[in-house]
Amino acid sequence: MKPDGPSIRARSLSYVSGFVDECNINVKAGDGGAGCVSFRREAHVSRGGPDGGDGGRGGSVWFVADRNVASLLAFRDHPHRKAENGTHGSGQNRHGSRGEDLEVHVPEGTVVLDHETHEQLADLVHHGDRWEAAVAGQGGRGNARFLTNRRRAPKFAEQGEHGEERWLRLELKLMADVAIVGLPNVGKSTFISRVSAAKPKIADYPFTTLEPNLGVVKMDDGFEMVLADIPGLIGGASEGKGLGHRFLRHVERARVLLVLLDLAEWDGHNPDQQLSVLLHELGSYRPELLERPRVVVGSRADIAGDSRFDGLRVSAPTGEGLSEVLGALAMLVDEARAHAVPAKSTTIHRPIGDQVSIERFDDGSWNVVGRAAVRAVSLSDLTDLQALDYARHQLRQLGVLKALTRAGVADGDIVHVGDFSFEYEEDL
Repeated sequence: MKPDGPSIRARSLSYVSGFVDECNINVKAGDGGAGCVSFRREAHVSRGGPDGGDGGRGGSVWFVADRNVASLLAFRDHPHRKAENGTHGSGQNRHGSRGEDLEVHVPEGTVVLDHETHEQLADLVHHGDRWEAAVAGQGGRGNARFLTNRRRAPKFAEQGEHGEERWLRLELKLMADVAIVGLPNVGKSTFISRVSAAKPKIADYPFTTLEPNLGVVKMDDGFEMVLADIPGLIGGASEGKGLGHRFLRHVERARVLLVLLDLAEWDGHNPDQQLSVLLHELGSYRPELLERPRVVVGSRADIAGDSRFDGLRVSAPTGEGLSEVLGALAMLVDEARAHAVPAKSTTIHRPIGDQVSIERFDDGSWNVVGRAAVRAVSLSDLTDLQALDYARHQLRQLGVLKALTRAGVADGDIVHVGDFSFEYEEDL
């Protein structure tokens, strides 16, 4: 059994000032550099061939879980993150340099969601977990890459590909050993302030705590555990009432639950009624939370008098019962750690395929979707007959022209492929 005496003011992970647990972020990968159109110009060498180099690939944007990052505060007022562009190619087959990848450090426990669909894309649990949030644009090929027996002097090259840009939603789920849950104003913040160095805002009115607070408790034998003070839950929290989902999210990863009940009654609810409300909300949000080890404690014993309650009692202001409660929590945390299965990080791989699809805009024009198709027309000079012939050949090879016919495109319709638009003709 772990000693039940905590050392005083061990250390703090308090998030009282500037804690942010959800935000939106815009990520923009670097654009690829353009390929170069160049021909050899050397003394005593007639009809020098093409020697335009390729453009460099842009940089990608990566999210990296970092144990030294406490919250998402850095993204609240500055939500944009952009990786470096690749540089352009040049003559004498000199290729452009690649843009540097951008690593965006986020707290452990960060969940990444699609901003529009709210689909979960990544769950970065462990320090060092990585996920590619925005894919870099490929560099364009120089005219030396288009040399063939029939095309001896290609006067065109590829433009660089645009890097991916998207909006994402970040949500943080705290990584703590113990989550302290209870109705508003039952003494959670006072409790964590007495057993750790956390300094939450404490006042004599409901919903004083609007941000989670973390504190580290160190026992006499050196055993440490992290406690999270979760803002007060109310009936209907599992349905989002009172920002319930935002608060309940932080309970999910806790190994042990400390349920605080107000012995002096809260809003006319006795301890048994409070416990019923809390367990109902926890179970409605995540049924597995009801199977989590928990310690049920009656709080504010100093003002409750002789109220009937079978269980541990605590008074944070006077220190009554603190050692017993911490000893019980330490035993459960120690046991939970011994039998814990390491949490798995999850990421969704998003390969950018070359499959071609056709969609119609509201104005009646058509749009060709597909990375390979867009790349086929991303040439430096489509007024050049060689370049136009190459683009038409590539689109035919990719099945774009057949796909347009099957989609019902008629003569005279406008077709968009990336930044390039043309008037469709059946004999194209």
